[in-house]
Amino acid sequence: MTSESRNDGRLTGKKAVVTGASKGIGLAIAQSLLSQGAEVVICARRQEQLDAAVRELGKAGGKVAGHVADVSQSKDVAGLFAFAVQELGGLDILINNAGFGLFRPTAELTVEEWDRLIGVNLSGTFYCSREALTRFRQPDGGWIINISSLAGRNPFAGGSAYNASKFGMNGFSEAMMLDHRKDNVRVSYIMPGSVDTEFSGAGHAGRSDWKIAPEDIAEIVVGILLMPARTLISRVEVRPSQPQKK
Repeated sequence: MTSESRNDGRLTGKKAVVTGASKGIGLAIAQSLLSQGAEVVICARRQEQLDAAVRELGKAGGKVAGHVADVSQSKDVAGLFAFAVQELGGLDILINNAGFGLFRPTAELTVEEWDRLIGVNLSGTFYCSREALTRFRQPDGGWIINISSLAGRNPFAGGSAYNASKFGMNGFSEAMMLDHRKDNVRVSYIMPGSVDTEFSGAGHAGRSDWKIAPEDIAEIVVGILLMPARTLISRVEVRPSQPQKK
């Protein structure tokens, strides 16, 4: 069942921010939220890519706007959320999707690479969550969904920085949930395995039939958001059902 086929209006009028949404998982999530009637602000670091994504998202109708922001910079994040509230008139949903991967042995990582990866993947999640928590409308509260990774529980050689960022995101998500569940804030995190995107910076020549599609993660996001208020899906692990043989 697709998110479009089960649209019962429960997200109509909800105000959402999706980070890192110019392509891949973030773009698919923004598309699904719009299809459910939500109003969406997306961000990306590059204006050209952001503009292209807003044009693509706008083809299907619904309210969507974009704002350039580097989530590793707290001032950029503050500007993003000020823009989103001005544009949408409020905030109900935050999807922390922005992130990147850099994979090499620990001794070969530079300090600048470490700081950049942790800054985007982990500090960016904190900066955005903090801004959202101060803007969620009471008594309705809001949702925060963090896009993590199976690397947040399964370390691998060459992944020390990435593993650290995603282990940290998972712990941060669970603690934040405990901090704010009584404020009607629901916090979830999704841990995908191999997703068919350009995430690692490699070239992308067509779809891989064995990998998770970005639309599959978007479907999970919508499913979490459509749960009754009494129920929290706190963590989702998702893997390719037929992984490629090594």
